Amino acid sequence: MAAILIAEDEPRIAAFVSKGLTANGFSTVVVDNGVDAAALARDDEFALLILDLGLPGKNGMSVLAEIRQRGERMPVLILTARGEIDATIAGFETGADDYMTKPFRFEELLARVRARLRGDRFEEPTLLRAGDIVLDLRTRRVTSAGRTVELTAREFALAETFLRHPDQVLSRQQLLSAVWGYDFDPGSNVVDVYVRYLRRKLGASVIETIRNMGYRLTIRRQ
Repeated sequence: MAAILIAEDEPRIAAFVSKGLTANGFSTVVVDNGVDAAALARDDEFALLILDLGLPGKNGMSVLAEIRQRGERMPVLILTARGEIDATIAGFETGADDYMTKPFRFEELLARVRARLRGDRFEEPTLLRAGDIVLDLRTRRVTSAGRTVELTAREFALAETFLRHPDQVLSRQQLLSAVWGYDFDPGSNVVDVYVRYLRRKLGASVIETIRNMGYRLTIRRQ
C-alpha cells in the first residue's frame, strides 16, 4: 500500500483528499504546516507528496526546495489557487512534478496520483469504455452506440465518473465529491438534475436509480 503525505492547512480539503485516497487503497498522513511537511517528506516513508503552496510556518515552495536540496526524489503534486500561475511555474523549476488548481475534482487528482506512482513506463488510458459508450479523455468526445454525443463539461465529468466505476452503485455524495469537488452543498439536487441530462443524451436505461442508495451505470452490449 503506497503512503501519501498530504500537506494542506484547510481541514475540509485535507479531509476530502485523505478520505478519497484511503478509499482507493492508499494510506495517508495529513500535516497542516510546512515545518512538519518538510520534516516528514522522506522517500523511505512516502511514495508521493501532495503539497499546498500556502502553508503556514514554511510555505510550500520552501518545503519543496528543502526536500529537493537534501535529495528526496518522491513525486510532488502542488495544489495551487487560481491566479498563482507564476508560483506554479516556479514550482516546476524547483522540482515539482505536477500541479492542480483549486477547486478540483477528486477523480482528476486520483488519476494524476496514479500516473505519478506508475512512473514514465505507464500512461493513464485516454479511452474509457462501458458497453457501447466510449469517452475519449484527450479529445473530450463521447460516442454512444456509434453516434457522437455532445456533453457539457459537467456532464462529461459525471459520465467519466460513472465509466470509471461501471456496475457500481455510487451515492449522491460520492458523485458530488467526485464531480463538483470539495466545495459542494450536500443538500443540493444537482446530481439528480445532471443524471437526467445524461439519460436524455445517452439513453434512459443507461443510468439506473438504486433506491435509497444512489445511481449505477448499467453496461449495454452492442
